[in-house]
Amino acid sequence: MVTHVPSEEHGDERGALLAFLEEQRGGIRRSLLGLTDEQAAAKPSASELSLGGLLKHVAEVEQSWIARAKGEQPAVHREPSNWHECFALVGDETVASQLAYWEKVAAETEAFARSVPSLDDTFPLPDQPWFPPGGRVSVRWVLLHLIRETARHAGHADIIRESLDGKTAFELVALAAK
Repeated sequence: MVTHVPSEEHGDERGALLAFLEEQRGGIRRSLLGLTDEQAAAKPSASELSLGGLLKHVAEVEQSWIARAKGEQPAVHREPSNWHECFALVGDETVASQLAYWEKVAAETEAFARSVPSLDDTFPLPDQPWFPPGGRVSVRWVLLHLIRETARHAGHADIIRESLDGKTAFELVALAAK
């Protein structure tokens, strides 16, 4: 679980973007170290966020954006009736199953980012009210968006984990290194 992003090879913008994304994924993975599924489902603050829910959310979001960039439909269709399930493990979902799914999604993200002809290639934004009509974004934009989204939730994960058992990011980095 990366805690330092080494400098990219000269001119390897894709590698740099993917390395920063992986660093932020590591923050969320570390926040789950040593927890049971029950602990990962806990909501220790006024927020509805849990570590398990954040894990599921970032995996779904990453998969959905890469699918859109490929011109495919996201694996999970979210709408008002099931939006709440985006932030909670439901049914037989576990932290282990979501980590495995996210690993698969991450590999697909890397393969796509390395195979696309140019980071300047664009694709249409979904037809949703929070996006401009007819809007398009680049592959570079989607990678930067995934870094931002994952980093935002990695910060949430730090706070939730510390609220659960007092463990801080520094302690979790040391635990991950063992």
